[in-house]
Amino acid sequence: MEANPTGWDALRAADPLLRLERGGGRYTPEPSTANDLASAPGPVAGNCKTTPTKRPAGPGYARGTMVKDFEFPSLAYLGGKWHKTPKTFPVKSPYSGSLVAEVADCGEAEARMAADAAVAAFKEWKKLTGFERGRILRKWNDLLIAHQEELGRLTALEMGKPITEAKGEVLYAASFVEWCAEEATRVNGELIHSRFPNKRQMAVYEPVGPVYAVTPWNFPTSMITRKAAPALAAGCTIIVKPAEQTPLCALYLAKLWEEAGGPAGTLQVLPASDPVPVSRVLMEDMRIRKITFTGSTPVGKILYRQGADTLKRVSLELGGNAPFILFEDADIEKAVQFTLLSKYRNAGQTCVTTNRIYVHKKLEADYASALAEAVSQLKVGDPLDPSTNVGPLVEQQGLDKVVSHVQDALAKGAKVAAGGKPLGGLLYAPTVLTGIQPGMRILEEETFGPVAPLMPFEDEEQAIAWANNTDYGLAAYIWTKDLSRAFRVAEALEYGIVGVNDPVPSAMGSNLPFGGYKNSGLGREGGHWGMEEFLETKLISFLLP
Repeated sequence: MEANPTGWDALRAADPLLRLERGGGRYTPEPSTANDLASAPGPVAGNCKTTPTKRPAGPGYARGTMVKDFEFPSLAYLGGKWHKTPKTFPVKSPYSGSLVAEVADCGEAEARMAADAAVAAFKEWKKLTGFERGRILRKWNDLLIAHQEELGRLTALEMGKPITEAKGEVLYAASFVEWCAEEATRVNGELIHSRFPNKRQMAVYEPVGPVYAVTPWNFPTSMITRKAAPALAAGCTIIVKPAEQTPLCALYLAKLWEEAGGPAGTLQVLPASDPVPVSRVLMEDMRIRKITFTGSTPVGKILYRQGADTLKRVSLELGGNAPFILFEDADIEKAVQFTLLSKYRNAGQTCVTTNRIYVHKKLEADYASALAEAVSQLKVGDPLDPSTNVGPLVEQQGLDKVVSHVQDALAKGAKVAAGGKPLGGLLYAPTVLTGIQPGMRILEEETFGPVAPLMPFEDEEQAIAWANNTDYGLAAYIWTKDLSRAFRVAEALEYGIVGVNDPVPSAMGSNLPFGGYKNSGLGREGGHWGMEEFLETKLISFLLP
């Protein structure tokens, strides 16, 4: 492989943007003297380069059994203070099963406190200019980049993402903060020409109000900043309920927001082993004016219904069932590299990951053989090992679903070209399946695992029909050298994101719209579209004397 790199190695060598997304080119501020880190007053890594924190380590910080060189918050962050709760819950490594930390377990009482603090802080935060809010966001961005190593390690520990990907995600997370720091100064209104000569009319944009954000475990830093950064830039305050599997990254982000000078109550983090009590309080509170959620479609629909009672603004980024259409003119070597990134990144646990591969019948045999060979070379194992390509599934439920999808396909006639079995613990071998037929669960449901099912197609019309035959519409992919076909198929696909010869169309995409059609959600995140989700439009009309 070293002489002829494939997959991620080849792409990183060729594309600096993908090197950045996968953790390359890390920026680390050097200490001004050799003793700076050793004498820093706060919880800093013993052998990690990091920016010293402004507050000393206290009861809000933990040092889990698996983290020996830096400290991190484990208490809830409410109203600008680290809050101890009567109960805690464990966060364990999905790779080893070892305890990472005991974390504050929030409930209804903490949710009410957070709502009160968010409402109080909103009154003052919205009064700041975009320039003032942008300055704080820029400091937050700088701290995220400076703490890339720590956040990357926390991600690898609590959700099993390989460390190179995890550190790349931190840069992706920071990119939203950087974008919104600049965009905060561009929330402009609009002067409207009136039909009446004695009127002057304008539309102005104002923050929607306090926001409740529920974030997923598969991108524990970037899915928070993708919501929090535009909300804060727009003048909203935000309460984050991170996934119970990954609260530590969220709390670390709150620590950095505090260090950046973020005022009390503007950003709060409520870890909870059971999201229902926290969500019930905040969804019923009329003062919380927006809910933004990334996660499963069933849960998104529940929140959508709950939000109706108080007519909250709603943004939902939900499930996917992404097709990849490989046309007969494709370059097989490049298509294999494409597939490794679009399918096996994060062990297939992304909402935009390729879930179904439709390959033209002329290429099926050669592509299946080349993909199986490349997949068999992926290293599965310890997410803290920089050479690991595929880490564990995040929990037993996810592994069980992968196993059941593969077993269902095999029972109905599919064949294993590579992988096809659990490897112990929550690890599953990167898999390629051939002989896929309609009616198999793996075509109809989102697998969320490292399994690539290959199904041959006859012509363009058939491929488009199969790709669109789903209730979901988040991301889709095609590979072709034919420019006319590329436009034709991209326009025919009923998806919010289409990658044409591009396996990661949203990479470092803080300026791009991210969202889907149908059961894949409502609204968009990223770019000015993401900012608009947190703004209300007000008409102001002057009648001149």
